[in-house]
Amino acid sequence: MLHYIFDFLDKAYNIPGAGLFQYITFRAGAAIILSLIITMIFGGRIIRSLKNLQVGETVRDLGLEGQKVKEGTPTMGGIMIILSILIPCILFAKLNNIYVILMIFTTVWMGIIGFADDYIKVFKKNKDGLSGKMKIFGQVILGLVVGITMIISKDVVIRMPLETAQSGGYEITKTYSTVVSKVNDEAKILQMAHVKSTLTNIPFYKGNNFDYKSLIWFIPDNSGLILSILFSLIVVFIVTAVSNAANLTDGIDGLAAGTSAIIGTTLGVFAYVSGHTIIAGYLDILFIPDSAELVIFSACFIGACIGFLWHNSYPAKVFMGDTGSLTLGGIIAVLAILLRKELLIPILCGIFLVENLSVVLQVSYFKYTKKKYGEGRRIFRMSPLHHHFQKLGMHESKIVTRFWIIGIMLAVISVITLKIR
Repeated sequence: MLHYIFDFLDKAYNIPGAGLFQYITFRAGAAIILSLIITMIFGGRIIRSLKNLQVGETVRDLGLEGQKVKEGTPTMGGIMIILSILIPCILFAKLNNIYVILMIFTTVWMGIIGFADDYIKVFKKNKDGLSGKMKIFGQVILGLVVGITMIISKDVVIRMPLETAQSGGYEITKTYSTVVSKVNDEAKILQMAHVKSTLTNIPFYKGNNFDYKSLIWFIPDNSGLILSILFSLIVVFIVTAVSNAANLTDGIDGLAAGTSAIIGTTLGVFAYVSGHTIIAGYLDILFIPDSAELVIFSACFIGACIGFLWHNSYPAKVFMGDTGSLTLGGIIAVLAILLRKELLIPILCGIFLVENLSVVLQVSYFKYTKKKYGEGRRIFRMSPLHHHFQKLGMHESKIVTRFWIIGIMLAVISVITLKIR
């Protein structure tokens, strides 16, 4: 919103400083500061309001040290995260940008699902909350909206040489000429095209690109509908998996918020390089026109996560609840998909992946051994994995810090994979 106002003031009245709002870096910096201010300063008021409404956490007795102390701690703090994402984003991002629109929709939609779950738990006194089927249904709807929009929207494109686009049989939405180099004052002109494509970046692969179309190579050329269905299903799977994995990770103070901040920072870097024609060309990754606006959203996301840690770090004064954890997971999944970096999720979101796998392995092994031996056995002392370390006597602050360190390492690995072929 402010971008349009200051753009008008700059052009109409040439007001000093108004032109700053044309720069992605300035708007991103302003967005992250405002996001931090909202969570750190106004977060206290939200916490007091939650206390007044008696929105307290009901803690199940899992035999963990210090667990019962958390009884009654305000939950549904994810409201704080959502507000500190949406307000700066609306103020500093270009609201006619399709990527920003999709991210705002994702935040609101997943926030509604998480809020409904927490509301049923807290106010209806139903510890099961929203049914698992309803959560999955909501996540599927989000995945379909994102997948179908990416397929049909003329604004969701990637750039490639016109010759490559024609030889690959891609749908071309725009062509133009660009200067790629100058030798002895003689410009080299290259014909470029914006195309509709299911191309994505893939690590450790020569060329660094993968087209989902290759998965249906055995189907005749008239496979547009089948490709659209396949791509939408893949998006649905990623959104559902990451959202639920983030929900499982939110088990001890600061773990989900801190891990999400690290992932969000990495995705912000990806947004910047993917939307910068020179850097994208140097890294040999897909250039995604207009995706640089996602840097603004990423900044809001980072500020919201770090600001929430002000209140959620041990000992937590507030929990995010499903209002926050489902929203964080959904945002991360959709952001990665829009940036064509979803195949990096197993590395970048390695903490989420391991937490999720620990639950799957624990439950599967318990059922298998119970059927075979008549008595269920466990791989871990408790799942998700962070509870296993708690059972071993490790303090939750140390667990969180070490998980953050691993998350940073995975983030760096994710970045350098862009150059590993």
